[in-house]
Amino acid sequence: MKVPMTHSSKGFATRAIHSFYNPLDHEGALTPPMHLTSTFAFETAEEGGRRFAGDEPGYIYSRVSNPTLDILEKRMADLEGGQAGLATASGMGAITSVLWSFLEPGDELLVDKTLYGCTFAYMRHGLSRFGINLTYVDMSDSENLVQAISDQTKIIYFETPANPNMRLIDIAKIANIAKGFEARVVVDNTYATPYLCRPIELGADIVVHSATKYLGGHGDVVAGLAIGSSEDMEQVRLVGMKDMTGAVMAPFNAMLVTRGLKTLNLRMDRHCQNAMVIANMLEKSSAVQSVFYPGLESDPYHELAKKQMADFGGMIAFELTGGYQAGINLMNRLKMIHRAVSLGDAETLIQHPASMTHSTYTEEERKTHGISEGLVRLSVGLENVEDILADLEQGLAGSS
Repeated sequence: MKVPMTHSSKGFATRAIHSFYNPLDHEGALTPPMHLTSTFAFETAEEGGRRFAGDEPGYIYSRVSNPTLDILEKRMADLEGGQAGLATASGMGAITSVLWSFLEPGDELLVDKTLYGCTFAYMRHGLSRFGINLTYVDMSDSENLVQAISDQTKIIYFETPANPNMRLIDIAKIANIAKGFEARVVVDNTYATPYLCRPIELGADIVVHSATKYLGGHGDVVAGLAIGSSEDMEQVRLVGMKDMTGAVMAPFNAMLVTRGLKTLNLRMDRHCQNAMVIANMLEKSSAVQSVFYPGLESDPYHELAKKQMADFGGMIAFELTGGYQAGINLMNRLKMIHRAVSLGDAETLIQHPASMTHSTYTEEERKTHGISEGLVRLSVGLENVEDILADLEQGLAGSS
């Protein structure tokens, strides 16, 4: 029997396609079969008892584990450089399952000043209701964390690059500070994906993803993933997900994400190539006040991006000289680029964070957390870059 590939045996693209699945073990089926079952039968009552007691490996019920999800979880752990993975129903399912597993009343949670809107809402209006002490820290300067961290700090949480303003955080520096306080470092790696950045290899403890985005890659699935040590993921599986959130991924969704991984490196290369061209164009446009893209030498995070990312990603944020209304005008003038939230799809998408994804912040909170009213977020797609440029140029020409 052929042994499934492991992390060290082959390159990224090969592992994304082949690892932890051998067609010859499944009637020769090239594509892993979907196990559309809610429960699993036991050969004997004793076998069932051993599985429930944790004394014997095996499947019990699909809210806990499922063979289709198992392949995806192992493959993602392999790609991220972690020991184990956990598939969830959404990115928010991954985040909430992880945090509910390790936080108790009185614990301190340190978070970066810029977060995805729903993550911000969960922490600010959700966790804080249950006695969790929430502190915002500008982690783009690691010295701020040194000043904020304490013996009560249990988790340090951030995104890099951050949604939506593209701030970067030095993962290795943050992880080194956290180790002195035995605090877990949790990183949202949705923007970069493991193809561009692997936070666990830089010292982070847990990585979370909205697999809805680049991992799925086609805008046809809502899904999430968490990756970390075997012990941590077992805790998240049996406590945070099974008992607290119930955020279980469906086998069909796992199949879609597993399929998406097969082309992840190819798609990310194209996203990055297109984004670099577009960022350069935006930087030269008189209609644009500021461009936030780490691939630009003018970007304050350019050197850090070169250090901890293999490329600069497919996301761009920019501010128009005309502010809020100019951003609205631009979006309404576009003909090919879609006005839509989400990101990482084949299609180029544009959205206005202040009125859309980050409307959970008040205007004052957005100002405090670095999200201006006129900021526009662009998810650069896989179309011919000339066509994306042409649409943006005609839109910018009439945006002021």
